[in-house]
Amino acid sequence: MATINHLVRGSNNPSTIYLRFKHGTAHDYTKSTGYLIDPKNWNNDKKQPYKRTADLKNLATDLAELSNALIKIFNNTPKDDITSDWLRHQIGVFKGDIKPEKTKSDILVDSIQNIIDTANIRENGHGGLGLSKSRINSYKNLLKIIREYQGSKVFRVKEVNIRFGKEFLNWMLNDMQYSESYARKKLDDLKTVCSDAEIYGVEVSPQLRKIKGGKSKNENIIYFTSDELDKIENANLVGEAHINARRWLLLGCNLGQRGGDLLGLSENNIVTRKGLDVIELTQQKTSSKVTIPILEKTREILEDGFPRPIAIQNFNIYIKDICRISEINQPTRGRKYDLIKKRRVQGTFPKWEIVSSHVMRRTFATLLYGDLPTPLIMKITGHSTERMFAQYLGKDSLDYAQQIADYYELQKIKLKKQPQLQIVKEASND
Repeated sequence: MATINHLVRGSNNPSTIYLRFKHGTAHDYTKSTGYLIDPKNWNNDKKQPYKRTADLKNLATDLAELSNALIKIFNNTPKDDITSDWLRHQIGVFKGDIKPEKTKSDILVDSIQNIIDTANIRENGHGGLGLSKSRINSYKNLLKIIREYQGSKVFRVKEVNIRFGKEFLNWMLNDMQYSESYARKKLDDLKTVCSDAEIYGVEVSPQLRKIKGGKSKNENIIYFTSDELDKIENANLVGEAHINARRWLLLGCNLGQRGGDLLGLSENNIVTRKGLDVIELTQQKTSSKVTIPILEKTREILEDGFPRPIAIQNFNIYIKDICRISEINQPTRGRKYDLIKKRRVQGTFPKWEIVSSHVMRRTFATLLYGDLPTPLIMKITGHSTERMFAQYLGKDSLDYAQQIADYYELQKIKLKKQPQLQIVKEASND
């Protein structure tokens, strides 16, 4: 922990105010601040000016701001860089006597912060400018995670190599108990940060592109079975808020949309195209335009109009309440928020504890897979490739084997139903 004190030497008027910076036994430097004062106005006990006049109050404020700025810079600077010249330079920059360097910082957290600060001018996945809110939050979470991971150490961008990637991934999985998919995603985000820093001349490790992130396969796919949906639909709910949230939940499982897109729907989204009633919307995350036919179950849910509007945060709370009341208790692997650790942890819990609004889209895709052509389901869920779609399904190898067996059984039935032509020999004249 660094400490900073101010002192005045001698009795000449005016006298220079000095700054003493100390960190452990290796760093103990005293440098001029460039500020002057009459020693009679200096409080040696409190190591600051007496606040007798407006000018002295302003001087005290300037010295305090200088100390705070130095501590902040120190906390984000590798300790090998802390020298007497470093202290002199930082004081000069603070006072405006030295122009700050225009080169990009090679400190890892600075590079993450740079992406956050310039998010509004960065190209997004749709060819426009401005990262989405969820993307910005992803980088903010990465910044928080890296700060926790490094502790008092300060990592440089060039230190992100294969070994760093493995150790960081191991820490996220085992110490922090993040899910594999989330940990790998953070590793991918970190690689993006370093590659972005490289564009601005920051040195990166030659091993950077060999760090393995990527997505995990079918990890903790949480979805409702048909039986669970029946239990939810028939559960005895008392409160109006829960009843209203259940209507949204069942509607979402029939429309296959993300929570934010679902809860933004209203009667204005219902249109008739060529005699067919459909729901039309533009998905927030991908800007994909989606058209969903209103089938019998959807029409039944919407018989009295759309449910009342509800905030996504409240909706996620109500979903857990509804599933608990509906006895959706199957032990399920997943993540939930730990109030003590103040973060999400991995484990096996009763299913109702780990469901959220995302369960609706997974349920829709999983239950319809095999009954509808995959491209049709993807048009509604908004997946761009079958590979992405396959990773989203709650299917295992037995499910696919059963699907293949069902297909061949269906072909047998079709063949039996086809009329069999028989060749009849012509009768002989004999």
